[in-house]
Amino acid sequence: MNIKTIETCHCHSGWRNYHFVKLTTDDGTVGWSEYDDGFSGAGVTEAIDRLSQVVVGLDVHHHENIYARLAAAARQSLVGVLARAIGAIENAVLDAKAKLLGVPCYELFGGKVRDQVRVYWSHCGTWRISRGDIYPPAVKNLDDVRALGTEVRERGFTAAKTNIFRQTQDGLVGWNPGFNGRDDPGRMPPRKVLEGLQEYLAAFREGLGPNVDILLDLNFNARTEGYLSLIRALADHDIFWIEIDTPHAPALATIRSQSPFTISGCESLTGLVEFLPYFQKEALDVAIIDAVWIGIWQSLKIAAAADAFQVNVAPHNYYGHLATLMNGHFCSSVPNLKIMETDIDRASEDAEIFTHEPEIVDGQLIVPDRPGWGTEPREDAFSKFPAT
Repeated sequence: MNIKTIETCHCHSGWRNYHFVKLTTDDGTVGWSEYDDGFSGAGVTEAIDRLSQVVVGLDVHHHENIYARLAAAARQSLVGVLARAIGAIENAVLDAKAKLLGVPCYELFGGKVRDQVRVYWSHCGTWRISRGDIYPPAVKNLDDVRALGTEVRERGFTAAKTNIFRQTQDGLVGWNPGFNGRDDPGRMPPRKVLEGLQEYLAAFREGLGPNVDILLDLNFNARTEGYLSLIRALADHDIFWIEIDTPHAPALATIRSQSPFTISGCESLTGLVEFLPYFQKEALDVAIIDAVWIGIWQSLKIAAAADAFQVNVAPHNYYGHLATLMNGHFCSSVPNLKIMETDIDRASEDAEIFTHEPEIVDGQLIVPDRPGWGTEPREDAFSKFPAT
């Protein structure tokens, strides 16, 4: 069955836009994928529009051939924006192929190794601190942090990830110089940040209790010296993993060699070639793979390579419900899975944008057996919630 058209669709939810690829075959079968085209991925939509011309007319069943042709067309820049565009097309191809065969996408990947996937509550506290009007109740102080921790535990989650915050006279304040151009570009955490983060995590632990894991995302916010300062300051805390992004694999290997915590990272990479130096330098305990950017089929290859280097994997997933179920199929099929990311705090529009919401029971995502990914965007949402 050949690809007839590929188009991009967009809508708004809360503070961001959602982006989708709609692939239609000759017989009218529609395959969907969700992708990201925020500021950090500017140009992905245009790249999809241009690259789509390469694959229109090809048989949707032959997804490896489709990828090979797309990769050839983007050969001189097969990273970043073009890689994300190829991944978005690949994921829509997989959805269409699975629907034509009448099977869930995990059947294309060799079947499930697990029916349920352990998830962690991502941006826990982060969204309620920074966007409390969209994700109520707002978290304004350490007492609110304790209350949020209690909520996480009482709702049955076994893990939650947060970011760098501290209590000040003006409320809770984040530290993110890797993203905030107004902060000191030296990216070295001052004493007030180190001490404040310890207090913040202690309050979070009080609410969570002893049996819920804390994950801490340090992002791109420091250099090697700064990351080591943060890790040393937190040595007495019970932390499931420290997540670090750095473009230099030997630097992350140095950090890992001095860390008492599990080290995860690499969520911003877009292909196997980029991951290999981190595997070869033994820089990671857990490789974070953005299968929305890279494409699920190519991400399975990265997961297999990670397994050869005795490294576990976890998906980067902070998008909409379609992306969550795409990652759910990936996680259900990967033997060396650590845990899966998902945002539990959702904008109110999300309930109207997707045909099915992820089913999460006792901190476990139930992998759906509906054909394809198991959800898709409602097309009337594109006009009801126009992209901004």
